Amino acid sequence: MAKKTIDDLQDLNGKRALVRVDFNVSIKPKLPATRDEATITDDSRISAALPTIRDLIGKGAKVILMSHLGRPDGQVVEGLRLDVVAKRLSELLGQPVKKVDDCVGPEVEAAIAAMQPGDVLMLENVRFHPEEEAKDDATRLPFAQQLAKLGDVYVNDAFGTAHRDHASTASIARYLHPAVAGYLLAKEIDTLGHALENPARPFITILGGAKVKDKLKLIAHMIGKVDVLLIGGGMAFTFYKAKGLEVGTSLVDNERLDAVKEIMAKSESQGTKLVLPEDVVISNMPIEEILANKSGEGIPAQVVGAEQIPSGWAGLDIGPKSIADFSKYIKEAKLVVWNGPLGLSENPAFAQGTAAIAEQLATTDAFTIIGGGDSAEAVKRLGFADQMSFISTGGGASLEFLEGTPLPGVVALDDK
Repeated sequence: MAKKTIDDLQDLNGKRALVRVDFNVSIKPKLPATRDEATITDDSRISAALPTIRDLIGKGAKVILMSHLGRPDGQVVEGLRLDVVAKRLSELLGQPVKKVDDCVGPEVEAAIAAMQPGDVLMLENVRFHPEEEAKDDATRLPFAQQLAKLGDVYVNDAFGTAHRDHASTASIARYLHPAVAGYLLAKEIDTLGHALENPARPFITILGGAKVKDKLKLIAHMIGKVDVLLIGGGMAFTFYKAKGLEVGTSLVDNERLDAVKEIMAKSESQGTKLVLPEDVVISNMPIEEILANKSGEGIPAQVVGAEQIPSGWAGLDIGPKSIADFSKYIKEAKLVVWNGPLGLSENPAFAQGTAAIAEQLATTDAFTIIGGGDSAEAVKRLGFADQMSFISTGGGASLEFLEGTPLPGVVALDDK
């Protein structure tokens, strides 16, 4: 990558390495009342940062970690403290990780002053301070300066928040240099960047998810770059309607029909084959009742052709013909990027398309990139994570990177 990494840092022995990590892990209960009630259900984001942390420890740095957890909205939320994260990190590292109850102030400064080379300190949730996410410079930058005073070097290893222009992810690099990428962030940028700049072919992209507006920029950016673009999920029905098909009560973004028509026309002229599902799984049960039915049992559902969705019914998954069609393209591919579930995968009755495609990706010889977010959760839940070539740790960040949008947390780092 064109940015400096921790491999470019010299003589870290005794230096304070201030590291932004993304330890926004899944916990249960989702919002515990106290710090002692939280239990981590997925520690993959902690594990992903271990190479950077261990490298800094090995070089004798005093490692000071910053992260957020959940959405406390600028207030102290007892159940979103990082004690549970520090405990798990200590277990993974095999050494004590001290935790303080703030990320700035006298307590933090005293804890850092007491550190020895190779020690690791976890600061408190940076989002307890409203200044972390403040939109205006007058509020955000003084907080970034406070954070910057805690370190001698800044390392950003939080790809999952690299698309956020926050105090600890981007603004801090105005005041603390060197400012470099950790191993995780560098690997994310290199892997995703290589896929776009020098892809193995055939190169296919599978895009799902509910809303066209969330993926419209990505779809437009991929046209002309990929050989085949497979569209599934709720947004497929906006494409159907743009083609003049009846979609019943399926999710449709009427405001973006013209944009979708332009994309379909552009795909034909720029050599990207845009493929929509041939058949879909539909139901006439209200969506609220479907979401409330966790087992998927008793839900009326049937498979129909894409041109046969009746009034009063909604499409909620891709059908068996579509699964076979999508699988054919995956088998022929050399590179596959997947972002977004292909149906209402929260419910077992409409999760077959997502599960089948995940299994196909797990057995293909192609290099497979899972673009974070719901797609990453799906392959982990289904037990296919170890069979994917690369799983991004950033949902929104990977999406914006693939869209061609500069990421503030990356832009802020020192150039090579």
